[in-house]
Amino acid sequence: MAVELTAAAPEQTRARYPDESGFVERDGVRIHWEVYGSGEPTVLLLPTWSIIHSRHWKMQIPYLARHCRVVVFDGRGNGRSDRPQEPAAYHEREFAADALAVLDATGTDRAVLVSLSLGAQRGLLLAGEHPDRVDGAVFICPAVPVGEPLRERTRFSWDEELDTDEGWAKYNRHYWLRDYRGFLEFFFSQMFNEPHSTKLIEDCVGWGLDTSPQTLIDMEREDWIPADDVRDLARRMQCPSLVIQGSRDAITGKARGIALA
Repeated sequence: MAVELTAAAPEQTRARYPDESGFVERDGVRIHWEVYGSGEPTVLLLPTWSIIHSRHWKMQIPYLARHCRVVVFDGRGNGRSDRPQEPAAYHEREFAADALAVLDATGTDRAVLVSLSLGAQRGLLLAGEHPDRVDGAVFICPAVPVGEPLRERTRFSWDEELDTDEGWAKYNRHYWLRDYRGFLEFFFSQMFNEPHSTKLIEDCVGWGLDTSPQTLIDMEREDWIPADDVRDLARRMQCPSLVIQGSRDAITGKARGIALA
């Protein structure tokens, strides 16, 4: 019997399946969304860096959907959403515009935003520039250009080929093309640095393999929102907001969450 060795791994069984799902197309890019539950308010779980897709919210969705209406979508570049090939397609404003398109497609007038890491920039754009659509905003370990970054992450060039692959030297486009899985294993071991985190790391590595190193390279070529714009967006927010920052955050460091707060 022939065995197909290159078939994609089947999706893991979910604790809860979506009540609705679909796609919304914007400027030729299709974005996949899902809706769970029917309570109030609506909670929009924003995509983080497209190294992983919306399944990273799998522990939060079942609980929240028992009390609220939950909307998630795969950020462009991973999951069931399209993977544009030009770096400009991954500007932070594109992700924020995708979020608005998803709100419209799901008939959502207003939502409470929840973001993780890079998703904070999309949350700031939505809350600062579209206050009529946002009832509240939660920022978990925000990756924003305020506060001091982790020193060990800034020691190495992302763009130049390095003579070492140790530690954060793996955050390098040449290494990504050479050993993408090795980068994923390192990155998520830093994210989940508590004991007994093996399952979390394995899940995220699997989700990371749903995209390609070239897609992440295209994303990385787009700059973050400038620091002055982040401060301006924060000043313009009209909704209640909460910043949650872990003291052992080895990805963004605790200084950025404190600075945003």
